[in-house]
Amino acid sequence: MPLTSATIPRLTSLSHGAGCACKLGPSELAQVLAHIPVTADPRILVDAATRDDAAVFQVAPDRAIVATVDFFTPIVDSPYHFGRIAAANAFSDLYAMGATPLFGLNLVGWPRDALPFELLGEVLRGAADIVRETGAFVLGGHSVDDPEPKFGMVAIGEAHPDRVVTNARARPGDALVLTKPIGTGVLSTALKRDLATEAEIAPAVAAMTTLNAGAARAMLAVGVHAATDVTGFGLLGHLNSLLRASGVAAELTSAAVPLLPLARELAERGAVPGGSKRNQQSVADAVRFDSTVDPTMRLLLADAQTSGGLLIAVPAERLDTLVAALGRERTPAAAVIGRVTAGPAGRIDVR
Repeated sequence: MPLTSATIPRLTSLSHGAGCACKLGPSELAQVLAHIPVTADPRILVDAATRDDAAVFQVAPDRAIVATVDFFTPIVDSPYHFGRIAAANAFSDLYAMGATPLFGLNLVGWPRDALPFELLGEVLRGAADIVRETGAFVLGGHSVDDPEPKFGMVAIGEAHPDRVVTNARARPGDALVLTKPIGTGVLSTALKRDLATEAEIAPAVAAMTTLNAGAARAMLAVGVHAATDVTGFGLLGHLNSLLRASGVAAELTSAAVPLLPLARELAERGAVPGGSKRNQQSVADAVRFDSTVDPTMRLLLADAQTSGGLLIAVPAERLDTLVAALGRERTPAAAVIGRVTAGPAGRIDVR
């Protein structure tokens, strides 16, 4: 039977998970990375050892290439917004490293017999619009026939080697600042399970399609110690990686963490992606919760985000300057959610 507007399935109905929630969990990924040989070369400034957001390779005394790749299954039913979200998510890794985007390459998995190619065209159009916002270019890509639709991008940027922001330099006393609210995993799962409408998750789509360019400009102007973007491993997972890479611990104030509208309500109704539950399990040994932190908030702190904000470790004396700079950039949030402490590497105390 030919596909028509009445018979075309919803994009989210064809995916086993929504967005970054479909990623392998941190503990599963660790098993995979254990098989990758360590490469030593002075030109390699950042590799996978610290679980940072992108690889950094120095090509000249004043120039380094910053490269990353990210793709996932549909997180919304609109193919145009799917493309926008996936592109913003991929380029977010460059912004987390303080890099300037140069170009992107499309990565496509598409079920040729289940979905018309016109929908894929809309995905690519959405991605191209976001890449245009970054000031970069789409220069090609690769596609395969896949029973489950997938889309993402290779994102390439550049930075001065001395200006690269990594996740490995946080220091005790630093304040922790988050630039977007969390809860995209819960809201996208609610959409997939018919617990929320497209209109109800519109704030999540707006957050996911907001580039972290402004947050990156602010942190580079102010000067920060470390940063990462909050995506598939959730706030706790990415904070844990930053702390482990830096050899420090942290205190987190759960009430200070901004949430998307309906995130708590929908989480309490059971709209929690499997990826968020895996995230919670993966950091269980590293996180200590105060008894006043309720179970729903514990899950939300581990919620698998897609195209989340930057998590920035800034010296305490520059905190007010950073928050003001983020305000001028109109980032979705500029929340002071905790501080870095001396302690076991990776330990997080949540109050």
